[in-house]
Parts: sequence; C-alpha cells; structure tokens
Amino acid sequence: MDRAGKKLCVESMMDVFRSAQVVVVAHYSGLNVAQMQELRKRMRATGASVRVVKNRLVKIAVQGTGAAPISALMRGPTLIAYSNDPIAAPKVAAGFAKDNDKLVILGGAMGMTVLSADAVRALATLPSLDELRAKLIGLIQAPASKLAQLTAAPASKLARVVAAHAEKAAG
Repeated sequence: MDRAGKKLCVESMMDVFRSAQVVVVAHYSGLNVAQMQELRKRMRATGASVRVVKNRLVKIAVQGTGAAPISALMRGPTLIAYSNDPIAAPKVAAGFAKDNDKLVILGGAMGMTVLSADAVRALATLPSLDELRAKLIGLIQAPASKLAQLTAAPASKLARVVAAHAEKAAG
C-alpha cells in the first residue's frame, strides 16, 4: 500500500471510530477465507461491518478518539468489527467466536467506554435495538387493545341482555 492509500485508510478508520456506536477487536489467526466470508456475511446481515487493517494504521486512526485505549489490543492478526447498533457487532462476533474457536475476542470500545472481552460477550447477550423496539411497541399497543376490548364488552353484554329479554317476552 502506498502512502496515499495508507492516508485514505487512516481517514476511513477515523470516520469509523467517530461514528460507530461499538467497535470489537478480535484475533482471527487460523480462519480460512470461507470462514472470514461467513463472518462478513453475518455482520452485513445485522448492519455491522468487519475490516482487517494494519495495526499501525489503526493505532494512528484511533488517536484522539474515545476508543484510543484499544490501540493496546492491536497486536498480531486483528480485525475490527463495528456497527451503529450497540448490540449487533458484539452479538455476531460472540456467536461466531462460539462456533469457531479461532476467532478470539480481545475487547472493544463503546463510545468513550473501553470494553473487555467479557464486556463484549455481555453486550452480546442483550436484545438488539430492533428487538427492543418491537417489545416497546408491543407494550404500548397492549393497553390500547385492552381498552378497546373493555369498551366493546359492555355493549356486547347489553346486546345479549336485550336479546334474552326479547326472547323471554316472545316466548
């Protein structure tokens, strides 16, 4: 990679560190091409991304950001997974690491907070942003449907009472 390419790479990684909600750092030594493609596919499906960048370029890019302490993790063959959903990248990375012991999660960053490997795994157990939204909508809609049932119930009961009296009077 020439000097201009390195500069572009550093600038794009700076954008990642500024905009991503969460960054996960992992060793990928021993993963074959098919496994890496599977990891990338899983990440893309959740809106996350994976990049393999030279450690030195990441160390330069991370300077001056809240994720600066992760530069200590940048030793050996490392990859960076990131997403705007604070749960997506950790969830996919932890799931993939569970299936493939060659992917070892080292840690990460969430905003200004540095995450240990255990913290990344803990984030992976939380429901995703979409799941939380679905639960919230369900909770909001539940009282409305109960209210509709309660307001319809007296009218149907009244109709049954009137119908019973009509049958009694006719019979």
